[in-house]
Amino acid sequence: MNTFPVKRIALTSVLLCLGLSAQAGDAAPSPKPEQAPMPEQPKTQAQPQGLTADFIYKYLAGEVAGQRGNIGGAAAIFYDLAQSSRDPRLAERAAHAAMFSRQPQLALRAVSLWAELEPDSVEARQATAQLLLNNGKLEEARPHVEKLLATESTRAKTFLELNAVLSGHADKEAALKMMQALAAPYPKQAEARLAVAHLALNAGQNALALQEITAAESLRPDWEVAAAVHGEILLRDSPEKALKFFEGYLKKYPNANEIRLAYAKLLVAGKKLDEARAQFVKLAESANKSPEMAMIVGMLAGQLADYPQADKYFKMALDRGYNRPDQIYLYLAESAEKQKHYEEAYAWYAKVQDTNMRFNAHLRAASLKASEGKLDEARAMLHSIPDMSGDQEAAALQVEAALLAQAKREQEAFDVLDRAIKNFPNTPEMIYDYAMLAEKVQRFDVMEKQLRVLIQLQPDFAQAYNALGYTLADRNERLDEAADLVKKALELSPGDHYTMDSMGWVYYRKGMLDEAIDYLRRAYAIEPDPEIAAHLGEVLWQQGKHDEAGKIWDDALRAHPDNEVLLDTIKKFRP
Repeated sequence: MNTFPVKRIALTSVLLCLGLSAQAGDAAPSPKPEQAPMPEQPKTQAQPQGLTADFIYKYLAGEVAGQRGNIGGAAAIFYDLAQSSRDPRLAERAAHAAMFSRQPQLALRAVSLWAELEPDSVEARQATAQLLLNNGKLEEARPHVEKLLATESTRAKTFLELNAVLSGHADKEAALKMMQALAAPYPKQAEARLAVAHLALNAGQNALALQEITAAESLRPDWEVAAAVHGEILLRDSPEKALKFFEGYLKKYPNANEIRLAYAKLLVAGKKLDEARAQFVKLAESANKSPEMAMIVGMLAGQLADYPQADKYFKMALDRGYNRPDQIYLYLAESAEKQKHYEEAYAWYAKVQDTNMRFNAHLRAASLKASEGKLDEARAMLHSIPDMSGDQEAAALQVEAALLAQAKREQEAFDVLDRAIKNFPNTPEMIYDYAMLAEKVQRFDVMEKQLRVLIQLQPDFAQAYNALGYTLADRNERLDEAADLVKKALELSPGDHYTMDSMGWVYYRKGMLDEAIDYLRRAYAIEPDPEIAAHLGEVLWQQGKHDEAGKIWDDALRAHPDNEVLLDTIKKFRP
């Protein structure tokens, strides 16, 4: 992967242009076919002997084909005309059209003819080289690239552009070998050494990459692009080596913002969030007043639960003209919630204008209102959301039911979805929520029916199989069917700890305690959930391992003192 911004070879910037480039004294047909003038006599060899009726007819046919969207047909016509007229402008136009219509073989023939007819054209040679390289024809491209590199004023740029093209070549070793040969005549060209380093890194030759990037840096010591590649090379060996290098570089060049950003990102990846934040703060304060950098600092501060600093940088991003202010309003509202500044949170939510984000803001504001114990007000807020789409209405009803369930008003929650499901019968998430609420209100017939509907509607919905299998096992019914359902859930979601817990519970109900313990221990190792702890402790107790069971329950109880499943299980065995 290319690690630094590189401008592609010039041809890519004109691919969308069907007409030839208009240049004073050498005007080519215009990009707009309906206004295209006839080509002037080119100032190259083999001039046409005059405009014949056949030439005019074919030229107009090409124009009409282009107007009607048949760019491939136009390309073929202009290539034929270029061959007969020896006009380089028509060859150029044919090349552009062939590439736009994705005809690589015709494009190669056209650019080759263009370069032949206009041998001094840098653009023609660039186009030829790029097409050959993109088609894997490295050796055929090489003489064209060598001529491009012969021009000292554009040599550095050409090496960087060539690096960008060859970085994507499938044969990494061949790309490196070609770059080494092209760079050999220019040992004092930093861009050449960097290109070799980068392609060596791509080819897995880290020692060569380090040698070449060190040489590039000796030629241009303050070149951030080279430092970035150097850091990437070291990262392949050790993140600590890369961090140490970036730290040393920044001591020498404290204004190297691109390196500071790479350093900060690496600190984040290493979970060194406080150190990363210090770097992001420096970037936010100095990086050309970047609103994006202020936004990053705000997000990182929020992640570290430093909400006052998060607010500072979010507001700084707004002041600097961040182009998605509604996203910042949501972050500021969340920060205000965390600080229990509820009125401030509502004010930020109210500022959101984007249609989708505004709906999300309404949902979050309603949830906040419910968390304050004002559930009826929260429901009224959900009912009053304006201009909801069908999907949004379904989501709002699900949120309403969830808030009711959280408040232990399960019957009301069930009733909400019982009415909603009639209007939204094919909404998988709503069906699942409805089924889970049916279980809460002891409507097991509704639960089973809805889960089976969900499995038919969405056969890869792992939670549906798991929920149905677990419920059957928990009620000690149809245990073989329960096992099959949970096994299917495990196939669809093999690493899910809740499904492992269900599998353990099925085996427990079947009296297969050793198999049950295996699944329950694995689930508990992934996530020490209180309900998994309750199940694991129960099976251990039945095996006579009372001390271990008690310890697991006590540990879980300290973390989750109000979990009903855990409390009921403990009372059953330790009344």
